Amino acid sequence: MSKIKRLIENYKAYIDLPWENAAALQRVIFCVYNEDDELQLRAKIDEFQIVTWNAGHDWAIFDLTDTFAVWLAKQRYKKSYFKNPEFLSALLPQYLEFIKKEFDCFLKTHNIGANTVVALKGVGSLFGFLKVKEVVEALAPAFEGRLLVFFSGAHDENNNYRLFNAYDGWNYLAVPITADKDLYS
Repeated sequence: MSKIKRLIENYKAYIDLPWENAAALQRVIFCVYNEDDELQLRAKIDEFQIVTWNAGHDWAIFDLTDTFAVWLAKQRYKKSYFKNPEFLSALLPQYLEFIKKEFDCFLKTHNIGANTVVALKGVGSLFGFLKVKEVVEALAPAFEGRLLVFFSGAHDENNNYRLFNAYDGWNYLAVPITADKDLYS
């Protein structure tokens, strides 16, 4: 069985469980996979959707992939940031605010409710700009359903997450789902 297929099976085992009331950050699910499997995961996202529907929940995808480009294109001095990218770091908190506003519009447009899984894809596009933790902490409280983060990186036994295995990670209380083993073995 492929790693992504096992990841889908482990996600299914988790999403089939009854949902309990939980704090926003306890409603976050990280599906952790190796960065080499990004294209295969993207090709199989519909299978996550089917599994979610079969568990009796609604499904929506919020794609972060192009958000930086869209945000930067709206900046007044965008051309100067290409010449002097070091000046961009002062604006990155505005990028997070842009993502939050886009997410709020997405929730309203798609009528997202408490029975919905909102999947975040494209979190790798945040690399070097924002920490995934900051984005998750900003988005998770915005709705009552579950936030599923497709996370290209690593998770260890100390509950640390590392995007692309590239730098120090952070400790996070989300539910980790990996392809390493069966979820409940």
